[in-house]
Amino acid sequence: MKFKKTILYTNTQGFAEFRQEEIDLDQGSEQARLCALQSSQGYQLRQSPVGFKSDFHVTTIPQWVFILSGEMQIGLQDGSSKTFHPGEHFYSADLLPAGSVFNPQIHGHWSRQVGDVPLVTLFVRG
Repeated sequence: MKFKKTILYTNTQGFAEFRQEEIDLDQGSEQARLCALQSSQGYQLRQSPVGFKSDFHVTTIPQWVFILSGEMQIGLQDGSSKTFHPGEHFYSADLLPAGSVFNPQIHGHWSRQVGDVPLVTLFVRG
């Protein structure tokens, strides 16, 4: 069995993109498949009010983002976006390329709360 991991990352041209990878669920039992134990560096909870929208920014430390309630939309420089709902997640790793100075016309993504329910997210650094 496999776990689908959606990753927000920085491509070789410095632009944020999404890609998917799979994590093997090759441990545990038939009733509870597990992946190998992963390390983490702590977590943060965040609540964003209805109407919240960020400017373009990059991730400073790679981290899992889990949507606990509300909806979160992530927009990319190419105009595309993905909306994540409660129970969904992605791995945010769109770091500023080494030696680059942040340029909001090239780098990063924006995020916003969608709908009429405040956005609550769990960030797990890893």
